[in-house]
Amino acid sequence: MTFADLLFYVTDKGRFQAVSDYTDFCCRYLDFIEQGLQARIVSQNETHYQFFQYREDGDFNITRPLNSRLMYTAETLAGALTQFHGILEQLRNGHKPADALRENLIRTIYTLQQSIGAALDGLPVGKSNQARKLNGDLFERLIRLLIVELNLDCVAGTMQVPVRDAAGLELFKASYQHDLLISKNSELKIIGSVKTSSKDRIDKVFMDKFLYGRLTDTALPHIAIFLNDVQRKTTKRENEYGVSATFLPGHFKAYTVKLNPLDGVYYCDIRPNMQEDALLAQHIKTIDHFFYADLWALLERQGQQLDGIAIDTHQQGDKA
Repeated sequence: MTFADLLFYVTDKGRFQAVSDYTDFCCRYLDFIEQGLQARIVSQNETHYQFFQYREDGDFNITRPLNSRLMYTAETLAGALTQFHGILEQLRNGHKPADALRENLIRTIYTLQQSIGAALDGLPVGKSNQARKLNGDLFERLIRLLIVELNLDCVAGTMQVPVRDAAGLELFKASYQHDLLISKNSELKIIGSVKTSSKDRIDKVFMDKFLYGRLTDTALPHIAIFLNDVQRKTTKRENEYGVSATFLPGHFKAYTVKLNPLDGVYYCDIRPNMQEDALLAQHIKTIDHFFYADLWALLERQGQQLDGIAIDTHQQGDKA
């Protein structure tokens, strides 16, 4: 498969309708980069990050930083996918997979999504906004598809939430658009945000929980799932690159302490300070914790009756 074939494939969201579509594309992309790159560039400041540089068919573009500790290779992916499907089957059947498989869950989700993001980095510079939008939409869809694989009800959509006065009289409806609306037994259980990074987005997640709780007088769990929080930066030397963090710890702490904590924040590629800082470590985990335990615990909480909420699932961002 040529790089042009990969771009043609990845820019059509209609091709990604099942988890198997993501794994198929990932296999094709990893096969391509074995021989199809101009160069692999090692980050100057965090050497486990690499950047792929494409040849002329990719405008010699340089990709986003890719964590070599998490990214599977073409050689290792086949075995990893076998384990990954086994993990999903165990979770679907109500069993907790072995802790030794947690790394596989994190790395597989990371590799599936970064294959898409890195491929889209080969689009011409004038299409960078299209690439960002596509990458974000496909990550949201991947997480929803994984949850649906567990035989759970999960959609994206806009909710028309009735806001009532003290006597219970409906005053108006408030509109909320969310990436994850997870329900069970006719109750909405979890509201979630899924983004490739928290950059310029973390404030909204906290405010959504605060406003939703105040307007509806509920304590419905709100979670956030992020892929990573690193971006490429240039160094003082020409043609040398490093990585910088896009996570804002001060903002996160302030919202957590002074507004309201979220009910779960999860990363595939978690930053060191998220594990070293006591407050951050209390509230931020790797994504395996969501699938292994937190998802199921949140589903057991009291939810909000769906018959009192109008949900439009036909959102532009999720159309093919």
